[in-house]
Amino acid sequence: MEGKRQAKIARLLQRELSEIFRRQTAAMGNVIVSVSAVRVTPDLSIAKVYLSIFPPEKSNEILENIKRQSKTCRYELAQAVKQTLRKCPDLQFYLDDSLDYAENIDRLLGLSPTAPAPEAPKE
Repeated sequence: MEGKRQAKIARLLQRELSEIFRRQTAAMGNVIVSVSAVRVTPDLSIAKVYLSIFPPEKSNEILENIKRQSKTCRYELAQAVKQTLRKCPDLQFYLDDSLDYAENIDRLLGLSPTAPAPEAPKE
């Protein structure tokens, strides 16, 4: 169960990280990185950041680049939240695959517009 303080800090981190990634990816061109969710540990020492990356073909490459630059992201985040947080949590980045999972379920159930429609039985 996530407490009020954890939820408040998670929302703050999500908002600030979204802005940081928006600024960084503006120069790259055809890449969009959005922060899907942030989960903070109860002691506020670690923040798990779930990223949704478009285009999906480049997602692993971009995620590895973000992980290499995590110290820089943490520094920029600390500068943005220094009035609210005394200590900025360590950042752990993960690829958010919940949309792919939901799309796969829809495809398996035949609800996806890309899946062929089931044919009606002929009498």
